[in-house]
Amino acid sequence: MIVFDLICGAEHRFEGWFASSKDFGSQKRRGLVQCPSCGSPEVRRVPSATRFNRGAQAPKPSAPKPEKAPEMEGKDPFAIAQMLYSRMLDELLTKSEDVGKAFPTEARRIFYEQSPARAIRGQATQEEHDELVDEGIPVARLPVPPGRLNRRSGVAPASPAARKTAGGCSRRGRGSPA
Repeated sequence: MIVFDLICGAEHRFEGWFASSKDFGSQKRRGLVQCPSCGSPEVRRVPSATRFNRGAQAPKPSAPKPEKAPEMEGKDPFAIAQMLYSRMLDELLTKSEDVGKAFPTEARRIFYEQSPARAIRGQATQEEHDELVDEGIPVARLPVPPGRLNRRSGVAPASPAARKTAGGCSRRGRGSPA
C-alpha cells in the first residue's frame, strides 16, 4: 500500500491509501477519489514529507532466549523452586560466618562500623529481628530446613524455634545503600 497526501479544490488536505500510483490514477479517472470533507472530486496529489533515517542506530538484536538447564527440563515448577532455593541456601551458608545467638549484637556492630564488614548469619528472636529492622539494619529472615544451618560447621542443628528465626545481615556499613 502507498499513502498519498491529497488536496481538494477547497484546499482540504487528506491522505489516501492506494495499491499503486496507477491505482490512484485509475480511481481518480473513474471519479472514485473524493474529498472526505466536502465531497469534491477535484483532487490532486501534493508532495508528502519524506522520512529519512539519518544517523539513527541500527536496531539492537533481541536478547537471546535463556537456555533451560538440563536438570530442570520437564520438572514440576515446585521442584524447580525447591532446587533453586537449595542452591541459594548453599551459597549463603558457604559465604557467610555463623555467629549463632550473637547475631543481633554482631549485626549492630557491623552496621555501626564497630566490627569489620562481612556477611553473617545466626539466630534472632522475633523481637530482636524487629528491633534490628526498626534501627534500619538490613537483615533478612530465612527459613532453613532442619540440619542445614550448621551442617558445614559440625555443630548440632539449632532448635526448631531458633531455625525459624535465622537471619542474615548485609556486608554494608551504615549509610550504604542496601
